[in-house]
Amino acid sequence: MTLPRQSSNEAMAKAWILAGATASGKSAVAQILAEKLGCAIISADAMSVYKGMDIGTAKPGEAERARVKYFGLDLTTPDQSFSTGLWLADVSRAAAAAGPEPGCRLIAAGGTGLYINAVTRGLGGRAADPAARSRWHALFESGGVAALRAAITARAPSALDRLADPDNPRRLIRALEHIDASGALPASWSGPLGAPPVTVLRLPRAHLHDRIRRRVADMFRQGFVEEVRALCRQFPHWSPTASKAIGYAEVRAMLDGAMTLDAALERTVTRTRQLAKRQETWFRHQSNAVWIDITDNDPPAQVADLVLQKWREHGPAELVCV
Repeated sequence: MTLPRQSSNEAMAKAWILAGATASGKSAVAQILAEKLGCAIISADAMSVYKGMDIGTAKPGEAERARVKYFGLDLTTPDQSFSTGLWLADVSRAAAAAGPEPGCRLIAAGGTGLYINAVTRGLGGRAADPAARSRWHALFESGGVAALRAAITARAPSALDRLADPDNPRRLIRALEHIDASGALPASWSGPLGAPPVTVLRLPRAHLHDRIRRRVADMFRQGFVEEVRALCRQFPHWSPTASKAIGYAEVRAMLDGAMTLDAALERTVTRTRQLAKRQETWFRHQSNAVWIDITDNDPPAQVADLVLQKWREHGPAELVCV
């Protein structure tokens, strides 16, 4: 397999972009393409940054990491706060490691739209103010998503309409931080205008839901409960973001006696399906998505060929953050 062509401007670091909802198969496809093209992979998954949160985030195993260099994984621990800026620092390390050799040697793959947006269009806005972030987290704890939405509407009435995922508390809090700092959302939050093409895998909803149920069942069979129990022993107090991670929150509730095992599994399936819907909505409205429609029966190698065709057609994205 030959490398897709790219522009002659080699001064700017570049990456092939592959996105999609959780359980869409992007990780397996990225692994195949990275091995064949000689690329490193930048994980664009906000929960994979936490050390020890492996089974519940479907991180690549030792065998995959032995064959492909990964960035964006295991950058912090569940008890620590983390930001997109810190993730971008690891992207910069990935770009430096790729070096000036001809050809694009990086693949950014994941389902966190904020990360994809940041690496291709810039973070936008000012750095987060820890005091302001704590204040908005406290508002969320007391009033939920509705309170965050009301705060946004009171400060910038039209801002809420620009959010593709208004049910995501992390996104709402970040929006409030931007409004606090400058009175408005960054220009990069204005949808796909001018954004580079992003190749996105998409399955029929029924197929994706089936995959999600199978994945969650596999997680619990593979020792997910034991993983969470060990993390809780090591880190009794988790950061607000890590504590709400899908699956981890449910198992922690189960370990505390607030939920049965069956209820934890079912709640994890439901929240994962909700996440997948939000991710697809984000890529539909907030990115310049190049959709690849696949089915549950398509082998990853066949999907990889389809992705490669799109990459050849559109070229890699410049990493504006490095």
